[in-house]
Amino acid sequence: MLSKSQAKIFFLGGTVVTFAIFLALSWTSLSHEVPKRTHEENLSQQVIKGKVLWEKNNCMGCHTIMGEGAYYAPELTKVYDRRGEGFINAVLTSKIPWQPRGRQMVAYGFSKEDAANLTAFFKWIGETDLNGFPAKPDLKK
Repeated sequence: MLSKSQAKIFFLGGTVVTFAIFLALSWTSLSHEVPKRTHEENLSQQVIKGKVLWEKNNCMGCHTIMGEGAYYAPELTKVYDRRGEGFINAVLTSKIPWQPRGRQMVAYGFSKEDAANLTAFFKWIGETDLNGFPAKPDLKK
């Protein structure tokens, strides 16, 4: 059994070691992994404007992206690969509410420029290395 002073030293030592490991892993992630995985070099003004539109219109209130958001509407991380640019632009510029499988998508009626910005954002997100998320289903079974 440890005395009070030994327990205190053990606690403080464990805290310092754990904090040092946390700092080292954070530094490694931020300086090496994040830029390599997100393809920062492809981050254009169009992508940034698309992200602003994503946030301004509260798309996360229904959709998820990179696993974050609501689960009412489809996950959009790889939507560019699944559906393509034409489909995305058609849905975003639609003047009437769109109802796939009984769920109603708001008819935002985005301009062609806004739809192109959101599409560029979806394309950039889809190219981010997420270690296999979302998983592709095995349709051969």
